[in-house]
Amino acid sequence: MRFDQRLLDEIRARLTLSDLVGRRVTWDQRKTQPGKGDYWACCPFHQEKSPSFHVDDRRNRYKCFGCGASGDHFTFVCETEGLSFPETVERLAEQAGVALPAPDPQAARREKKRAGLADVCEMAAQFFQAEFAGGRGETARKYALGRGLSRETLAEFRFGFAPDSRDALKSHLAAKDVPEAVMVEAGLVIKPEDGRPGYDRFRGRLMIPIQDDRGRVVAFGGRTLLPDGQPKYLNSPETPLFHKGVMLFNAHRAREPAFKSGEAVVVEGYLDAIALSQAGVRHVVASLGTAFTEDQVVRLWKFAPEPVICFDGDVAGVSAAHRAIDRIFPVLKSGYSFQFCFLPDGMDPDDLVKKRGLEGFHTEVGRAQSLFDVVWDREISVSRLDTPERKAALEKRFDDLIGTIRDERVRRRYQLDLKFKLSNLFFEQARQNRGDGKKSADIPSLGKVRESVAASDDFGTERLVLGLCMRFPHLLDRNFERFSRLPFVNELHVQLRDILCRIVDDLEETPIADLTSAFDEPLKDIMYEMMLETIGLQQQKRAEFSALNHRFPLLKSNPPEDFVEAAYLHFIDVLELNALEDELATELKSTDEEIDEHSWARIQALTQDLSRRREECAREEQDLAERAKKIRQAGPQAPAETVAAG
Repeated sequence: MRFDQRLLDEIRARLTLSDLVGRRVTWDQRKTQPGKGDYWACCPFHQEKSPSFHVDDRRNRYKCFGCGASGDHFTFVCETEGLSFPETVERLAEQAGVALPAPDPQAARREKKRAGLADVCEMAAQFFQAEFAGGRGETARKYALGRGLSRETLAEFRFGFAPDSRDALKSHLAAKDVPEAVMVEAGLVIKPEDGRPGYDRFRGRLMIPIQDDRGRVVAFGGRTLLPDGQPKYLNSPETPLFHKGVMLFNAHRAREPAFKSGEAVVVEGYLDAIALSQAGVRHVVASLGTAFTEDQVVRLWKFAPEPVICFDGDVAGVSAAHRAIDRIFPVLKSGYSFQFCFLPDGMDPDDLVKKRGLEGFHTEVGRAQSLFDVVWDREISVSRLDTPERKAALEKRFDDLIGTIRDERVRRRYQLDLKFKLSNLFFEQARQNRGDGKKSADIPSLGKVRESVAASDDFGTERLVLGLCMRFPHLLDRNFERFSRLPFVNELHVQLRDILCRIVDDLEETPIADLTSAFDEPLKDIMYEMMLETIGLQQQKRAEFSALNHRFPLLKSNPPEDFVEAAYLHFIDVLELNALEDELATELKSTDEEIDEHSWARIQALTQDLSRRREECAREEQDLAERAKKIRQAGPQAPAETVAAG
């Protein structure tokens, strides 16, 4: 439905934006000036400790100066409650006391028809509930209670039972004057094409209503109660009310808890979702056993920026996750991704909660893998890399998958991270093929690898900058021009700098396998140390070694990404400052006792620039030291290198 701009303006005029937003945030009393319609709070869309979220009642706009979120009344409700725009307008119009215009006749007929179908589904739900509570529902009740579901949960989720009868529901609805054609359209009755009488779709099954965002019953899921019954689960077909590719089971209950916690859990089946909800995981939804669609992916991001897909750890669960990945990649966008939790020992979420409790479930979710890591494992696990052609095939599979990402910023971030990770993989394999791969016990000695190449006091800082570029390729990408001109003193460092720049500059044209195979021996040695620096965190499980972490110990605490970038830029400043000092020393040395006017002016300019840069570096170092102290006190954080954060 299209809404007239005057209608939207009237709703905005009647509802104060700060009142609407104030239900979700706590205003900062120091910065807020209610008399001026000026309000400040911590952003409801991302985690922060200082208020950068601003509401301007005079302009009816909000904006977060931290994450960039902005909008008006309608945007805020859409983003915080997961409603569609028409649903938001309807809700705010009701709150504002603004009458909505009558829909066009055709739309009105469609809505009346949908409402009629919803009424029939509600009648069916009540019938199934009554059967569940009666004599014929004893087997269904025993099954549900045997799964550990409480009577309160059975009532909340409106469990029911479909009698093992050809037309029990059909007769019930017919007695309420529901036409058979409507029963068929609602997905409750099947009408054979050969003219025989219609019959109930669900028979002898435990019934669970599927509700839309308004809580209306729009479809059903039925589980067989027979040991060998097939299919095990049966869902309603597609109807004007029910679209499997859009809907999420339990969404109307999970939306609010997900927003408050900033988390969402996705499971495969509705019984798993119900079990988790009963255990206290209220922000859980289920995908109704179907393959993920782009619509469901986008909907889930309205619940949380990184929902956790929690599937069984068996072959079927991993395959389902891999199918989901292919649907997720095209719609990835900055700040939004998914995590994957594969449960151990073939357990489903219900089994895990029963055996290990809620704490055990949260422990497993805390180990969830990032989308990036799952993609990497998926492709590497089926790859043989013993020939150039097979390496090229792996690289092409990654390129094809990443090429489906529509968001240019996220696509480039994936390209960078995967290119560097592939270079590490190919390089390590090449060393092993040459017979000089090192066992874990030998790794600590590599921290001193080829220290003889050091030719200046800048050796450690140069290595640190190079290591950070390989661990966080996006830093190199963002600061490409400065990095490409860095005055490295060590010749091997210069060569590695040029190779890294080539990877970034020719991101889509440079085959990593060809590039790494062309390294000469000294460069391979330094590259090996750089590689160990980037994989040091994984190696620590076997040996406490990481050259990069040794030079920059705070990385072990996984500091925030903005801190890592600030430190990276500071180290670049240090290298540039040292080069400037060398330039001034050379200038002074080359001058005779009699300095001409041009040389004197140049020396003065270099001295002033050097003094200014020294002061800036000193301030940066002090600021970084203060932030580092707070980070150490706060303890380890989540890893800084989240690909989709962009």
